[in-house]
Amino acid sequence: MSKPAHSPLLEVKFTGAIAQVGINRPKKRNALNDDLVKAIKNCFETMPETVKAIVLYGIGEHFCAGLDLSEVSAHTVPQSVMHSRGWHAAFEQIQFGRAPVIAVLHGAVVGGGLELASAAHVRVAEESSFYALPEGKRGLFVGGGGSVRITRLIGVSRMTDMMLTGRVLDAQEGHQAGISHYSVGVGQGLAKALELAENIASNASMTNYGVMHLLPRIADQSIHDGLATESLMAAVAQTDPATLDLLAQFLEGKKNKVKFKP
Repeated sequence: MSKPAHSPLLEVKFTGAIAQVGINRPKKRNALNDDLVKAIKNCFETMPETVKAIVLYGIGEHFCAGLDLSEVSAHTVPQSVMHSRGWHAAFEQIQFGRAPVIAVLHGAVVGGGLELASAAHVRVAEESSFYALPEGKRGLFVGGGGSVRITRLIGVSRMTDMMLTGRVLDAQEGHQAGISHYSVGVGQGLAKALELAENIASNASMTNYGVMHLLPRIADQSIHDGLATESLMAAVAQTDPATLDLLAQFLEGKKNKVKFKP
């Protein structure tokens, strides 16, 4: 597969099996407009097969300040629905795409920016990060998948509070709420994300696929359906040649046993 379609709104580079995707609208605090959303979709759906992990970050002082309100125009209900579905299609390429995505959060992670971040599989937040869902104070409602993904991170009750009151969470509050998995100092996010990406890329591809594509679907199934799906995925992963190689390395002492590092 060829490299992702080029767009000046994204800065994409490859190092081995790791892809770095930088959102490149720093003068707009990396706010999302239609062209950027389309570029994100095209980039992730055309990612080369050689890529095993992806780092998503914002160029400049912010990850993403959400919807570019300067480009909002009056839509009919059908047009608005299709606009929202366009965002869904783009962000689904992140959550259910080719490889796990680690998002580096810093500065504004607001509105659509938080929806974008919630589509990633792992989130590393710098101390400068802050989170908000101002749609409720602007006569809007989340339309980029936030009602589905953000509620799964922080719960319906906390998201309700953020939307009704315009409450802003700082990096520590967001981490405690469940938005980020890792908390680092200012300027340390990309290095941490690349470290995690290298680790994730060393996993068997079928295992990563199961975590990305099956785990969230199992969570939405009934207990008995989920257990049946789990058994099928476990059988597929266990018989994958890459898994057998990793198990052999472990048994030969080439892979370290699990240890706790305080």
